[in-house]
Amino acid sequence: MTDTDPTIALLRRRRSVPPMTMAGPGPTADEMDTILSLAARVPDHGKLAPWRFIVFEGEARARAGALIAAVYAADNPGAPANRIELETRRLQHAPAVVAVVSRAAPHVKIPEWEQLMSAGAASMNLVVAANALGFATAWLTEWYNYDARVAEAFGLAPHEKLAGFVHIGRPTVAVEDRVRPVMADIVSRF
Repeated sequence: MTDTDPTIALLRRRRSVPPMTMAGPGPTADEMDTILSLAARVPDHGKLAPWRFIVFEGEARARAGALIAAVYAADNPGAPANRIELETRRLQHAPAVVAVVSRAAPHVKIPEWEQLMSAGAASMNLVVAANALGFATAWLTEWYNYDARVAEAFGLAPHEKLAGFVHIGRPTVAVEDRVRPVMADIVSRF
């Protein structure tokens, strides 16, 4: 396979794009359905679907940001107004944001580790599917990704965890590739 193969070419050019440099329009309803259905086509031992998706679009992004900012303000009562505004806008830069929720739980047959990896695979499939449709993406975790109050406000059950937030939009700037690992440093053969 060479770079003339469309899948190989897509994977070579995929880059994370800072959400602050994304613009609309975001995915249409049909495009989002495609992105999410492809995100769900991952290895899933036991067919547990140990993940789910929360879509933030339109006004929902501002409501989510207000929840994030309220938690931040409660923990940082002396925070300056510009920092509260930054927290408020966390999910408002890209026109669409998808939270991937890991539903990994003890199971008689399927190890939790496999369930966690399946959620990671769902996140990456989401990124690749969105990029294949011409969108830019960034799969991010920030402090609020790990905050139980934010998780509860977003409707997560006590055993669920956020695998991250995938920001989806249109690139407005060219993004340089970052330094990638030297293959000889990370590959061995048994």
